[in-house]
Amino acid sequence: MIELENIVVKFEDFIALHNINVNVKEGEFFTFLGPSGCGKTTTLRTITGFVEPYEGTVKVNGVDITNTPIEKRNIGIIFQSYALFPSMTVRNNIAFGLKLQKLNKNEINKKVESIAKKVDLDSKLLDRAVGQLSGGQQQRVAIARALVTEPGIICMDEPLSNLDAKLRVQLRNELKKMQKDFGITTIYVTHDQEEALTLSDRIAVFNKGRIEQIGTPNEIYNHSASRFVCNFIGDINKLNGQLVKDLGLSPDYHHYIRLERLHINPVQKSDDELQVMGVVKSREYYGLYIKYTIQIGDCTVKAVEKNDGINLLDIGEQVLIGINKRDIMSYDDDEKEISA
Repeated sequence: MIELENIVVKFEDFIALHNINVNVKEGEFFTFLGPSGCGKTTTLRTITGFVEPYEGTVKVNGVDITNTPIEKRNIGIIFQSYALFPSMTVRNNIAFGLKLQKLNKNEINKKVESIAKKVDLDSKLLDRAVGQLSGGQQQRVAIARALVTEPGIICMDEPLSNLDAKLRVQLRNELKKMQKDFGITTIYVTHDQEEALTLSDRIAVFNKGRIEQIGTPNEIYNHSASRFVCNFIGDINKLNGQLVKDLGLSPDYHHYIRLERLHINPVQKSDDELQVMGVVKSREYYGLYIKYTIQIGDCTVKAVEKNDGINLLDIGEQVLIGINKRDIMSYDDDEKEISA
């Protein structure tokens, strides 16, 4: 569907993108994830036509669109700021692209009202000025405007970042459902790991203008291809000191394990599991789960346990920690994953 082949982007002497290769499948929700300044938005803008690559090609359905004007790419765009016209009505904002297509007034109104219903935007709001709407309502207007022209692709640049946490989670779920209902190929840019893991069919993790890994959320989280991905995605423990030796791991490599892979006071020992004693140093209460900081010799780790509302570990309490070697991710000094 969308192919980026050997994309290089330069701004004067600065290379913003180094040899980017991505293949997005039709109907896929594909996320560009990474910290600020990593190149994810530049890649999105290269697809939409706002940035011209120094090298490489952009293809859609096998057709080279690298030099195709923005307005002829049939790509819907939702910007971080929504880029709505605050003095115009909701109806006119949504209809903007349809007017450029020179459709008649009746057809425009029919399409606007239809898409408003699909994105759960109250018809009573259509004749209000956009500036009178809440952040969540404005976000729906931006989505409706992007979808009303029936684009083959929709690109979203951090569309939820301006919303409060609760609304962000609510709209995130609606966004995913909407995308599946429309079946539209979607490229989504975010720095939020949880957002990426929740929404995506596949994720490309960016770092300093390069792609570190492309994979499903499960692959990215549980089989991180590099130390950067491993540390950027979610919370993780770095194993060191005597614990590395006790686990029979090479001291020449860097070893990591996810918090939920540590088993506190396991009921039974599996064949591949090492059990070591530790001391609870602190705890953080999150409601659904509790995060404990545990000292194991000269190594400090964190572990999470489901909160049953009854069994709380006390500070200073001794605990048995089970660690399975297959749950450890190991990397060499070049940050490449190796077998533990």
